[in-house]
Amino acid sequence: MPQRFVEIGRVCLVNYGKINKLCVIVDVVDHNKVLVDGPEPLTGIKRQVISLRRLSLTPFTVNISHGAHQQVVVKAFEKAQIQKRFNRTSWGKKMLKRELRLVQTDFDRFVEMKKKREVNHGVKGEAALVKSASK
Repeated sequence: MPQRFVEIGRVCLVNYGKINKLCVIVDVVDHNKVLVDGPEPLTGIKRQVISLRRLSLTPFTVNISHGAHQQVVVKAFEKAQIQKRFNRTSWGKKMLKRELRLVQTDFDRFVEMKKKREVNHGVKGEAALVKSASK
């Protein structure tokens, strides 16, 4: 099973608070802290030192050198299509679903609940028909 190491170019998810945005490790400060860059134009994360406790390592990396400038990070981030690749993972899909749920209105949630009930009732009805037919 491949492990995820703290390394230059590793894409991380800031999991502190309600942020949940991607960033790239640009430099390792010490065994607890790293310098990350969003890059800000793409993800909204400014270049800053952040604790590893507030980061979740993703399986993605970009090819950058030690202490790369923001323009280099932006080009590498776009070239590797990190945002698109992350959104295709189950982790990214789950985050997008959570964000959509946060912006839903009461009526949207009500409609979704009714659709779910219809599907579940249909599945249970079909299962009952199959069960009675097999007897």
